[in-house]
Amino acid sequence: MFLNCKTIKMNTNKAKGFVFMAQSIDGFVARKNHDIDWLMKYDTHGEDHGYNNFIKEIDVLVMGTGSYKTVLGFDTWPYTIPVCVLSSTLRQKDIPEELQGKVSISGETPVELMQRLFEVGYKNVYIDGGRVVQSFIKEELIKEITITIIPILIGAGKRMFGRIENDIDFRLMESKSFSKSGFVQNHYKILNT
Repeated sequence: MFLNCKTIKMNTNKAKGFVFMAQSIDGFVARKNHDIDWLMKYDTHGEDHGYNNFIKEIDVLVMGTGSYKTVLGFDTWPYTIPVCVLSSTLRQKDIPEELQGKVSISGETPVELMQRLFEVGYKNVYIDGGRVVQSFIKEELIKEITITIIPILIGAGKRMFGRIENDIDFRLMESKSFSKSGFVQNHYKILNT
């Protein structure tokens, strides 16, 4: 079932949002130009950092324009699940031919999108990209966050979290360290949602 990005009437049912992202020690998820070269250079030494188990439980991926453009630069399209790009500038005709039927564009608000995804049968939504994650957290649409801290300082860039108006409480579900790569991964449940 592929997404048809159109606005729907509001209801109280929403899909659940999950975040699985990496960030530098100084809290950046990408450089200012959205580049993640600092992340891609790491050899994981064959360690399982949990992404494959995470993605097995996900129905659809929602990302922003910056993340989408970064992924377009990869050698191959890495996703087998449907992808919806939240964008006010891109249109469906901007999607390359080989990704038609795999990627859709939406101008919906996070609340509208999550309600529509629930209506078409998607329950677990992977939310990716700094500003997109921020907007979904603001609307209390994220249930769990897994953050993998990469042992590098990059000095400047895009942050996963922006300014917030009220405190957001988390409960640590699990914390792991990976001796070969040096990564540290924390899995949180958001208590305010």
